[in-house]
Amino acid sequence: MCGMPQQPPVRSTPPRPSRPDASMSLLTNVMDHSLDDGYAEAAARRKTEGTAGMPKTVRARLGLAAGLVLAALVVTVGAANARIAAPVVAKERQELIDRIQRETSSADKLEGTVDTLRDDVSARQREALKQGGGDQADLVGILSGAVAVHGPGVKLVVNDAKEATQGGDGDPRETNGFSDTGRVRDRDMQRVVNGLWESGAEAVSVNGQRLTALSAIRAAGDAILVDNKPLVPPYTVLAVGDGERLSTRFQNSADGLYLHALQENYGIRTSISVDDDVRLPAAPSVIVRTAQPSTEKGTS
Repeated sequence: MCGMPQQPPVRSTPPRPSRPDASMSLLTNVMDHSLDDGYAEAAARRKTEGTAGMPKTVRARLGLAAGLVLAALVVTVGAANARIAAPVVAKERQELIDRIQRETSSADKLEGTVDTLRDDVSARQREALKQGGGDQADLVGILSGAVAVHGPGVKLVVNDAKEATQGGDGDPRETNGFSDTGRVRDRDMQRVVNGLWESGAEAVSVNGQRLTALSAIRAAGDAILVDNKPLVPPYTVLAVGDGERLSTRFQNSADGLYLHALQENYGIRTSISVDDDVRLPAAPSVIVRTAQPSTEKGTS
């Protein structure tokens, strides 16, 4: 009995492993064909026609050489002009620096003269106040800020946040010239000073600047001015009054709570302490140009 021819056993072919970069076929194609086919054909055609490479004719070579010479000439002339002008620019810059230094020195001298004259005027005002003020001279001098005072009171220090920097945006307290949340503003100091007055302070100074009824706290750029004098943080506010009572009333007032909110929300650093002997200088000068004493007596 003839058996059927046996078929050879079918051997299974193991699957061909995929390329590691199979998932990056587009990148692979770009790398394998970095030069576009059109560019390659154009380059081959130019090579066949003999137009590739350097120009062949004498006229074309002379044109290329003339262009290179012209470019080199322009670069050389520019470099020579810059080298010639460099000393002139440096001289003008130095002259400008010297002028700024002279003007700054002159301004410093004028400021010193103004301070001297202001002190002289203040001394004459205090002397006139003592001579013509009678029994009320001392009281008037204290209330007007014309004389230095001392007594119990509080010391309040207000400082920018540690991370405070120039610039920034998105600040709900932002105004023109102020945009950093961690910096103390002129209106913040206004509220602090007004809060101390309302809490019973009898005399107030900020960084040694005595405040009077004519004092103003403003801003110039990023600086806080008190009577047109720029201050730098930290801002030390001294107030003469009933120390414990003044401190408690201020911290419980709307302005004290406002200062506390600045500390909690913006990192502004504050500290307040009671002092047994707070000393405040006299105001530089107290000049009244409009108000006149009334000679009329009140009727009963």
